[in-house]
Amino acid sequence: MFPASFDYKAPASLSEALTLLGQSDDAKALAGGQSLLPLMKLRLASPATLIDLRNVPELKGIRGDGGGVILGAMTTYFQAVDSPLVQQKTPLIVQALRQVGDPQVRARGTIGGSLAHADPAGDLPAVALALNGRMHVIGPKGERDIGVRDFFVDMLTTALEPDELLAWVRFEATDTPHTGTAYAKHRHPASGYAVVGVAAVVMLDDAGNCVEARVGVTGAGGHAIRATGVEQALNGQPFAANVEAASAHAADGLDLLSDAYASADYRGHLARVLTRRALNEAAQKARG
Repeated sequence: MFPASFDYKAPASLSEALTLLGQSDDAKALAGGQSLLPLMKLRLASPATLIDLRNVPELKGIRGDGGGVILGAMTTYFQAVDSPLVQQKTPLIVQALRQVGDPQVRARGTIGGSLAHADPAGDLPAVALALNGRMHVIGPKGERDIGVRDFFVDMLTTALEPDELLAWVRFEATDTPHTGTAYAKHRHPASGYAVVGVAAVVMLDDAGNCVEARVGVTGAGGHAIRATGVEQALNGQPFAANVEAASAHAADGLDLLSDAYASADYRGHLARVLTRRALNEAAQKARG
């Protein structure tokens, strides 16, 4: 199918992009386009104006920030995966993005586009949750930061206002001793999206006790969530003796999705299995 007609704008600065976004009640920002363009072709989305952000320099770049890494919203998956800084400081991003789509998707898809779209089966939201992501948002009223746990509101819905843009995201670094990360995913055979995906960060002490665990789950419910039941069951406890029981809480409190491929019960099962798998892999890396 063909999309409905629309005006196309390609601003060269962030201020110009924000001005264009505020001039129309039915404008849509275009990042990588991997999600928006298919929706437009199916007439599930018909914006009057499409604002292409690829020429906005303020939305690009990767840099360190003390104990974290900042990725511009228009950073592509390939740029993130190829970055030595990301590889060193936040390897979980690399582990997850290598499982996204195919080379064409990874070449065009962007960090900010994925997070702002908030697809319930997207991989990056789980990673952002596990890495304590902080979203830096800019709009006509100024700039503000949104913690990742407040950013994802519902299916395809975030805390972004219609006239705001996600400028960059700060991810907490995990390159500290006795810290490991992993991303485990059950990939939909047709789309490549996560039927369920689990991002895990595990910090251990010398005795093998869990100092801290952070677990982000995507694909199971209407939006990605932190599996707090899992974290609470592990934190401060011997890891090996408690990981099985803790993983059983992976689907606690979730309104599980159900479709022709995976029922709610199956998604709950996947959440528990993949959580255990991701935690064990992360813990193995933490042990060195």
